[in-house]
Amino acid sequence: MNLANKITVGRMILAIIIILILVFPFHEVNYIWPKYLIAGKITIDFKYILCGILFTIASLTDYIDGNIARKNNTVTEFGKVMDAIADKVLVNGILIILAYDNFIPVLIPVIVITRDIAVDAIKMVVGRSGSAVGASFCGKAKTVFMMLGLILVFFYNLPLSLFNLAIGNYLVFIATILSVYSGIQYYAASKAYLAER
Repeated sequence: MNLANKITVGRMILAIIIILILVFPFHEVNYIWPKYLIAGKITIDFKYILCGILFTIASLTDYIDGNIARKNNTVTEFGKVMDAIADKVLVNGILIILAYDNFIPVLIPVIVITRDIAVDAIKMVVGRSGSAVGASFCGKAKTVFMMLGLILVFFYNLPLSLFNLAIGNYLVFIATILSVYSGIQYYAASKAYLAER
């Protein structure tokens, strides 16, 4: 297994660890995460801060592994598949949990996951024809906005939330819109291949 693939697998492991920390019922084993009051305004739960740190690291590996694979000419089918799976587990899994914990609207993971399912289905059909449609700039921008937005949400939008600015939530909302738009772009770019099927 080359270095890029090892980093990708590491991101998958980090995603699973983050999800386990977020969903594990720690109160049932008599552990309460520390909470802190910031500037007398915002109470933060250290559990989300820890997950925010891990999520930031995982997000950086998403950029690093691809660069290493291209630079060293070590792009593999395993890497492509694992990269896509790791990204879905990392982002979509966390969107569901943050929606459940009332950090973001529940409609956001519904829209993003529905879009991902539709795009993946199109990729399967296009792939059978031996063709491929590359990711658009809009799709890449969606990923950047989503990662930055979720990092800020994990960190309670600090310090901007002290001024009642939930920038992270706005970025996640923008990423959701870009997700839908890039999905439409992907469908439009794939129409010729879909018509053949």
